[in-house]
Amino acid sequence: MEPNMRKIGWQISLRMGITLSFCLSLTGSLFGQLSSKDGFQLPAFLASFLLSFVVSLLISLLIGFFVPMKKVTDKFKEKHGLKPGKLKTLLAESLISDLIYTPVITVVMTIMNYALAIKNGAKIPVPGMVIGLVEGLLLCFVVGYVLIFFFMPLYMRMVFEKNGLHMTHQ
Repeated sequence: MEPNMRKIGWQISLRMGITLSFCLSLTGSLFGQLSSKDGFQLPAFLASFLLSFVVSLLISLLIGFFVPMKKVTDKFKEKHGLKPGKLKTLLAESLISDLIYTPVITVVMTIMNYALAIKNGAKIPVPGMVIGLVEGLLLCFVVGYVLIFFFMPLYMRMVFEKNGLHMTHQ
């Protein structure tokens, strides 16, 4: 029986979405709290983290639904002559995924958290918001890249085995 590749893709996307959302929300919430002039406050951190995680997961799932990552990475690999399973290929695939997921998630989360902070009475000048956004993007881009590089192959292997497939490298 031919496996349902769409189902497999969703299983991988769900695992990656949860992992990226959890870790990027944790990173962003910690970064925001530690860089706050008020210092670290547990209730604010928990509220920020939970809201960021839920919204980030929804964004990840939407991206996973609308962006055919396998087709995008396969086209890139073909265009640049990259072979499956090679370090250079894994680095490139991670970069492509990171460029698609992380900026969208980070920008939305940063804007949302700044809006919540302003709503709760914080006075944040526009230059401070821009600097915080750029710093957050850089930090989350690095964190996202490392997560994708390590977890994507692991999740692919897990999902393929769960569905009775074996990954082959040509």
